[in-house]
Amino acid sequence: MLYRKLAKPLLFRLDPETAHHLVVDGLGAAVRIPGVSAALSALWGAKDRPELAVDLFGLHFRHPIGLAAGLDKNAKAVRGFASIGLSFVEVGTVTPLGQPGNERPRLFRLPSDEALINRMGFNNDGADAVAARLKGLGRLAVPLAVNIGKNKTTPNERAADDYRACIRRLYPYGDLFVVNVSSPNTPDLRRLQLGDELRTLLRAVKDEMEAQAGRSGGKPKPILVKVAPDNDERQLAYMAEAIAASGVSGIIATNTTIGREGLTHRHAAETGGLSGRPLTQRSTETIRLLYALTEGRMPIIGSGGVMTAEDAYAKIRAGASLIEVYTALIYSGPGVVREMNRGLLRLLRRDGFSRIGEAVGADHRR
Repeated sequence: MLYRKLAKPLLFRLDPETAHHLVVDGLGAAVRIPGVSAALSALWGAKDRPELAVDLFGLHFRHPIGLAAGLDKNAKAVRGFASIGLSFVEVGTVTPLGQPGNERPRLFRLPSDEALINRMGFNNDGADAVAARLKGLGRLAVPLAVNIGKNKTTPNERAADDYRACIRRLYPYGDLFVVNVSSPNTPDLRRLQLGDELRTLLRAVKDEMEAQAGRSGGKPKPILVKVAPDNDERQLAYMAEAIAASGVSGIIATNTTIGREGLTHRHAAETGGLSGRPLTQRSTETIRLLYALTEGRMPIIGSGGVMTAEDAYAKIRAGASLIEVYTALIYSGPGVVREMNRGLLRLLRRDGFSRIGEAVGADHRR
């Protein structure tokens, strides 16, 4: 209520990217003040419920709802986002070298469609700067995912070098790593999803993760691959086969879409990746297909168009073990995390499940 009635009207008067930086930078600064994190948790934090807890990738998640990549690209507000009830935080996409991204304007709200379009272009401070911030955070209360990609000027045939460089620099600080090969805003990046290119890339990533684990004396950290929602079933089958054969830990489905079906807002024709309500069904169907293609053996994090508890639950029943939000936070504010948790509890009880894990992939067992 506080966000919808007071903060949102003010933020929506600002340019979207200006509002974005104001929130992220402000949240990052605020939690450095003693007592602010506790106050945020009291105001918006989600109550721990054992029915919603998830143990996956050797990590514990208090509930399924975490933060998707893109909102905190530079790890400026990790503690702040952890304080508003999210069960994990994904930062990035981080590239080896800092880069400015595409020219502004590059972020657009579509309120009538409850959506966003962005063509940010992996704008970020680079792996060294992000590593320095993460090092300064110390131990976190929630798992941290680090989303990595290649620089715009790096050709695809050398992409593996960029992903290796990110892992070498950021390995000590992430609990799991996400290989982003699905953003529509870096030229030719999505080609890395296909066939032999994906196999070669994942082989290099896994090799680097094992090398870093050997140096640190621990087990290799989990690797996930983030895929696009714009692949057909044949393409998804090739990708699922390559991902499963690579030995990585899981999939994030999905990134933003280049589709524009059903949009009504004047920004509908803007170039970039579309997120929010128009992506809901498409991403859920991608999860459903990937779960079937991998026979439920490859953990999936569901992302894309998760605006309500019902959206999250549909993705869980389709095969997702965890859920990520981004656009829902823009339109509904931080209270949406608590609302989703309450809704998930209600839906679990309605369907006779005692724990969230029982609902994962339930649609495939009907």
